[in-house]
Amino acid sequence: MEKSIYSKEYSLFLEHLRNAREEKGLTQIEVAEKIGQTQSFVSKVERGERRLDIIELREFCTAFGMPFVKFVTHIEKVLNAK
Repeated sequence: MEKSIYSKEYSLFLEHLRNAREEKGLTQIEVAEKIGQTQSFVSKVERGERRLDIIELREFCTAFGMPFVKFVTHIEKVLNAK
């Protein structure tokens, strides 16, 4: 089993994370400020260099103004469709 950070599923997750930020019109800097991190941290997450845990993902969703459940539900649909 390949490490999940290199999987197609994780790539889809990162794509959705980045798209969610962009759809809200937020920059990496704005998200970083909202979650108390650096722009470098947000960039590393979006590039897959830094893995998120579930609590951090929830913070990203809050910064996007998106319900956590909505984000996870969408990811589940995308992964089930592949």
